[in-house]
Amino acid sequence: MMTVSPKSTGQGREASGFSLGSADARDKLTGLASIAQARQTIEGWRANAAKRDAQFTMHAMLVSLQRIDTINVAFGETAGDGALIEVARRITHFADDEFAASGWLAARVSGGTFLIASLERCSRERWQWLAEALADAIALPVSNVVGEGTVRLWPRVTLMRSVDLDTDALLDRMASAFAEKFDGNARRIAWVSDDAPIHNRSSTRLEADLIAALDRDEIEIVFQPQFSVAGERLIGAEALARWQHPELGLVGASTLFTIAERADHVAQLSRHISEKALRLACKWPQPMRLSLNITPTDLSSGNFARDFLAMIEEAGCKTNNITVEITEQLLLTDLVQTTETLEAIKAKGVSLALDDFGAGFCNFRYLKVLPLDYIKLDGTMIENIENDERDLSVFRAIVAMAKALELKIVAEGVESEEQRRIIAREKCDFYQGFLKCEPLRPERFMDLIGK
Repeated sequence: MMTVSPKSTGQGREASGFSLGSADARDKLTGLASIAQARQTIEGWRANAAKRDAQFTMHAMLVSLQRIDTINVAFGETAGDGALIEVARRITHFADDEFAASGWLAARVSGGTFLIASLERCSRERWQWLAEALADAIALPVSNVVGEGTVRLWPRVTLMRSVDLDTDALLDRMASAFAEKFDGNARRIAWVSDDAPIHNRSSTRLEADLIAALDRDEIEIVFQPQFSVAGERLIGAEALARWQHPELGLVGASTLFTIAERADHVAQLSRHISEKALRLACKWPQPMRLSLNITPTDLSSGNFARDFLAMIEEAGCKTNNITVEITEQLLLTDLVQTTETLEAIKAKGVSLALDDFGAGFCNFRYLKVLPLDYIKLDGTMIENIENDERDLSVFRAIVAMAKALELKIVAEGVESEEQRRIIAREKCDFYQGFLKCEPLRPERFMDLIGK
């Protein structure tokens, strides 16, 4: 069955309260904020609260990667660095997805330790579930960039709700809690407080909630509009998923699919979202395009091409108005079968895009082997092109390569007018991002089409 990948519905770094305009503000390896910039951002949040005469409250996670030293010893520091870059990418995409309505930051503290902080108001139960979902995402296999196969990391996470706590004191308490909370203990999530962990809603109960939500058609679709660079014309949208849980609040796609995997309901969730998105898109005027994300799980099914094409026909959509997006970082399975499956749906008119290109280490073999029509440049590829000449040079090189391969280019995460101006100058074809429009509910997207 088809899976709609956990794509972002969040506001990303623009909402985070810090700017990565200066290379000194970023960790040089991962591109996340440096610890100094994290301190500055948190203190800025505190100052803003003081100006409003409001109490400063922030939720924080400190993620420590077990086994990173083992990877360095076994495979070399290049493999370890590659794993850290991929973890940073997963953290950024997770935060983009889950913290849509409030400020957040993600920073590399040191080595294999990362800080995620959010101003979002949420219950302890929700914060703990977000930590569980992020830990699951980080623990997925990571491609070994210096050899065959994959490596795995074991994340441990301390959680804290800070009320007017000094930034350094917050970090010290969370760091010192690792030895206390995890020594001789197999668990991976712990709160830095005397309060007992939340157990009101077990995994089994939450999985049951999801199954019931599917029955009640409570999983929502939102559409991220896409525009042509030349002429600023609306050309379609990417379908994203979310769930408004009655107690946990808004659940983004990352957590949504984590719950589905635990409940062994990924196939049901995938089909539900896919059919819903297609039914909505069939009402759009032509030649408006719908982009859907698929994963290696989908591609590993021998019946995927047949089932997917049947789904399009049943919804009443035209195949030449559909684009399938494959996430580069997750193509770790049988590339031969993947190619055959994609060729089968492309033969019927479906377009193919390689998503998140440039996040982590690029696998250029995919560009050679897969029958692609587009590449989608990850937001990290453009986030600093207006300020850093090296970032701009890398961006230009990727664009030139895509043009040489006769691939169209979609830029993701465009958040400033200067970024839009640069991608236009460099001849990108399409873009999406908060500069032009945030993800929209179906009725609001139809209003946008009508304008």
